[in-house]
Amino acid sequence: MRIKFFSDRLAAPAAALCAAAMMLSLGACGETAASDDAGDKSSDNTTSQIAGVVAKGDPGSKPQISLNSTPMTVKDGAYAILQEGDGDVIEDDDRVCVQAIYVNVKDGSELASTWEDGVPDCSLSLADGNLVESYRDVIVGQKVNATIAWGINDENSSGTSYLSVLTFVSKSKDYTRATGEKVKDIPSDLPKVTLDKDGKPSIDMNGYKGSDKLVVQPLIQGDGATVAEDGTVKAHYTGWLLDGTQFDSSWDRGEASEFALDQVIKGWTQGLAGQKVGSQVLLVIPPDLGYGSTSTGSIPADSTLVFVVDILATY
Repeated sequence: MRIKFFSDRLAAPAAALCAAAMMLSLGACGETAASDDAGDKSSDNTTSQIAGVVAKGDPGSKPQISLNSTPMTVKDGAYAILQEGDGDVIEDDDRVCVQAIYVNVKDGSELASTWEDGVPDCSLSLADGNLVESYRDVIVGQKVNATIAWGINDENSSGTSYLSVLTFVSKSKDYTRATGEKVKDIPSDLPKVTLDKDGKPSIDMNGYKGSDKLVVQPLIQGDGATVAEDGTVKAHYTGWLLDGTQFDSSWDRGEASEFALDQVIKGWTQGLAGQKVGSQVLLVIPPDLGYGSTSTGSIPADSTLVFVVDILATY
């Protein structure tokens, strides 16, 4: 079984672009349109390009967006590269952080912007396979601080069509396992964790009987970004009962999990908030911070849960 996330955090592939950093929801992206004309970046995809959109300003700062004529029409998935970047080249295994402006194509007005908050959205991973290939093809090979507009044909009652104008302000690579300094002086009465060559943990309960309070013991101390209490985490993990029975493992599924900390059991929220990316953490979660008196899958009611969590990314 998987950890109970209470709701599905992962967005639909196209929505990862049309809703990245979105402060208001104006509708869903449609299917990528067939190509009308070719450009330098469209030779390897079937996305049409948008003409008549201009961006002014320094790369990496909020651009001033104008339309040559209004009203204009846009196809879902059509794009325009408005500003070339001046930073590092974006690669196909990067996580990119974006700032966004949403522009009404009927009159050129700004519908919303994330720039004013000063906090980019870093939820867009090019490596996880969830992004529509035509979008990915446009982004890969661009440089940090590039600005690209995508067309969104909205189908709500207002009939608002708009441009999602994204500036790629930074990039990073997700960890594949915990990477940092091994923690010394771990209490000897806690379960003993060993790792295989790939970083997958196994556990010896070492006679441990559990605790009525949350135990948070870093095993490897990373030096990446700090996990916020309301943040989202990408992690590899394995979970056991106190008798050593394994009930879940992202390692066995071959894919790390992403989840918002406000959508998981309290023991995860409290245990991971404040930790740093690259860390590996042993969590011992008493029933009242886990699933309580409820039986969940192969987890009996009133179970103490033991997890080893590798924190691979946060945003």
